[in-house]
This record gives sequence, C-alpha cells and structure tokens, in this order.
Amino acid sequence: MVEVEKYREHFLKYMNEKVDLKEPKNLYEPILYILNLGGKRLRPILTLLATDAFEGDVEKALDAALAIEIFHNFSLVHDDIMDDAPLRRGKDTVHEKWDINTGILSGDAMLINAYQLFENYDSDTFKQLAQLFTKTAIEVCEGQQYDVDYEESDLVSIPEYLQMIKYKTAVLVGAALQMGAIIANASKKDEQLIYDFGCNLGLAFQLQDDYLDVFGNPETFGKQIGGDIIENKKTFLYLKSLELLDQDESEQLKHLYSISPLNPAQKIETVRGLFVKSGAAGLAKQEIEKYTSTALKHLQDLEMKPEKKQRFTTFANDLMTRNV
Repeated sequence: MVEVEKYREHFLKYMNEKVDLKEPKNLYEPILYILNLGGKRLRPILTLLATDAFEGDVEKALDAALAIEIFHNFSLVHDDIMDDAPLRRGKDTVHEKWDINTGILSGDAMLINAYQLFENYDSDTFKQLAQLFTKTAIEVCEGQQYDVDYEESDLVSIPEYLQMIKYKTAVLVGAALQMGAIIANASKKDEQLIYDFGCNLGLAFQLQDDYLDVFGNPETFGKQIGGDIIENKKTFLYLKSLELLDQDESEQLKHLYSISPLNPAQKIETVRGLFVKSGAAGLAKQEIEKYTSTALKHLQDLEMKPEKKQRFTTFANDLMTRNV
C-alpha cells in the first residue's frame, strides 16, 4: 500500500531528526536503541493516515505519532523486564544489553518524553490529546496486570482474555487513530467511530498474531513459531480448545501447559494438533474475520471521502491476510 509506505518513511525521517543522543548517554542510548530496532510502525502510521483522512495537516500530527510510538516502545522495554525476555526483534532486550535498572529508568524517561510531545499543540488540542493518552496508558497498564494475573490462573475465560488483549493492544491502536481525528478537528461522532474501528482492528491484529505464532510460516513470521506454547501463554486457541476437547484431551493440554521441556518441538507439535482437532484453529480465524468486519462497519459510518475510507479498508484487509 503506497500511502502506508509513504507515511512510514515520513515518520521515520521525523523520528530520526527529533530523537537524538543526549547526556547522560546511559539514559538516552537505550532509548535510541529500542526505537531503532524496527517494527511495523503501525500506530504512528495510523495517526498520520487518520489526520490526512479527516483533511488535517499531516505535519501537525507528527508529534502525536511520535508520542504513540515512544509510548509503545516504553511498554515493550518494561514488558521485557517483567517477562525476563532475552530478545526483542531478534536483538538483545534493553535490560539484557544494559541492566534492569537502566531499562526501568530509560523506560520511565520514554513515558515522560511521550507526554512532552503534546506540549507542542495549542491548549485545546493538548488537553484532548493528553486526556486520551492518559486514559489509554492506564488501560495498557491494566491489560499488562491482567496478563500477569492470568499466567497464574487456571480459570481464565474467553471474555476475560479478550478484555486483556483489548487493553494491552487494541486501545493503543484506537487511540492512535483518534489522535489523528482530534488534530484534524473531526466531529466527536467521527472521533468515536475511528476509535472503535481501531479497537476492533487491534483485537483482530492480536488474534491474528496469536494464530500466526502457532500456524505461521517460520520464514516470514519473524519470531519463533510456537513461542506462546513454549511460554505456556493462555491464548484464544488454548482457552477455546479447553472448552471443546473431551476431558482426557483437555487434561492432556493442561498438562502440556504445565511443563517446560528442554526440547519443546514435540510439545509444540502435540499442542498444535490439539488446537486443530478441537476446532479452535478454525474458530480463531472466524474471530479474526468477525472483528475485522466489525471494524469495517464502523468505518462505513464515517464522514469521510470514499477514496480515503478505502485506504483504511485496504489496510484492515492487509492485516487480516498477513503472514508476518
């Protein structure tokens, strides 16, 4: 999609100009490091796309887009510490490359830097952006806590899981789009519609990510296939399989999620087979399609030029059919 690549390049150029190495280096080097590890830049691109779609000035949206990207990466730094993760996008995580204290402090600085960027807007826009950002940031923290809680619980329901991934992932996608609408002075109705579009798209995105983690192509996915199974993560596939399998197979699946073998290949293969046999694999794809369809329904109600709506439709369909 030409527009997406155009906005990605424009955003990266701005980010590289805006974020520089300052003293003390041990605070700012990790920030530059995590921001330059790559990633899809999905959220800042959506802020720029939304601003343009509502006839706003894309240049004015760059600071909000950067705030969203810095916040997203701040959350990754702290998530990696909590998960004791050694790698992020194939490279050492910040706390592994430096140390835990540096990861905590640099992450804190990123959160503050994100808020600072809203100071570049007029008072009314600043207030709206800051209120949305604060609401979203606390929801992301709540989602992370639910994720931690659910790791230790055997009683997680599908609705609870969906609420967790909505807070951890989807609300930030919705906020990225709504910020673009705010900057472009869109109506409150359109602000809410584009936010709802983003939240449903974010849910589809995360469910697709869970699916690809198990059934994706290892040459294109970019992460180890079966990583969620190795880490015993209770995803939609796992929870739905427990609902649908008979008692013996359900107990087998629970047992597999209680062990961490040195060679996990057999565990991954067995769990994958149970996900298919139960029907959860097919139902996961239906859920992805459902949330994508709901997102597109919100899109149709927007006051927006048809050709600009089509950009979001193409973007959503590309996400649903991705293999990376």
